[in-house]
Amino acid sequence: MKRTQFEVGVTTADAYLTVVAAQETMRAAQAGVDRAEVVLRTTNALVNSQLRPGADASRADAELAAARTQLIQANEAAGVARATLSQFIGVDPERMRVSAPGLLELPPERTVSPFDARTNPLALEQSAVIEHTRAELRALERSYFPRFYLQGAAYSRGTGAELNGRRPGGLNGLAPNVQDYALGFSVTFPVMDFESLQAREAAQSADIRAEVARGEQIATDLRAQWNRAVASLEGSRRIAANTPVQVTAARTATEQATARYQSGLGTIDQVAESQRLLTQAEIDDALARLAVWRALLGIASAAGDIQPFVAEASR
Repeated sequence: MKRTQFEVGVTTADAYLTVVAAQETMRAAQAGVDRAEVVLRTTNALVNSQLRPGADASRADAELAAARTQLIQANEAAGVARATLSQFIGVDPERMRVSAPGLLELPPERTVSPFDARTNPLALEQSAVIEHTRAELRALERSYFPRFYLQGAAYSRGTGAELNGRRPGGLNGLAPNVQDYALGFSVTFPVMDFESLQAREAAQSADIRAEVARGEQIATDLRAQWNRAVASLEGSRRIAANTPVQVTAARTATEQATARYQSGLGTIDQVAESQRLLTQAEIDDALARLAVWRALLGIASAAGDIQPFVAEASR
């Protein structure tokens, strides 16, 4: 039960992060559409003034269409993510409103706690299975012992005849007026079950070894999951520290390319390329911060407790 609740909680948190990532991608795609519309208006004005060739307007139209396609794809991804999340929280996707300002910021750096697989619900469940199989073996080992039974009985009867043969008559004999009892002792020993019990004990011992091996495999898998999450956290933090530089550089390049184009020194290709780079940089920046949170969720999932993660993400 606890394992199922834990797994559902982890899946729900991951689905929530996916929704936030889709919304941030959609926001960046919408900004790209807005920039493409501004470029199209500027290009049309220059073309109408015969300061730029008509091919520039066609290129600007194509870039706007591409930006709108990217926005449509982002909307689709956001819809799918909300539908997935609704499966776990029971809220209609159309009525769902996800606001997570804390997830849009980098979490503070903290020392990762040492890993202990024994606290994970999956490992706890497997430990319970091992104890259960061991208890069954102990019960089998005691099945070949002799069993001792103390038996007793008591009874009474009513009779209208006395020992000398006289019959009192009337209502005599209706009530129980003669009592007796019996006491016995018996022993049973399953002599013929020796071989079958040995076979069952051997099979149960094999089951115990299999469950212990499975427990060791679970611990190994959880350790590997934890190691991957820690490595992902380190890499995600480094990427998240670099993406703001990427966004700033891309924004500066877009402004310069637009200014050069408007002054007749640049081409529409340079403007289009810089805008695509800026849109992608904004998406990468948002997803980089969310990747840090996802790595923290992976660490919490391997450790077996996501409550600290939920508390920090909800700030």
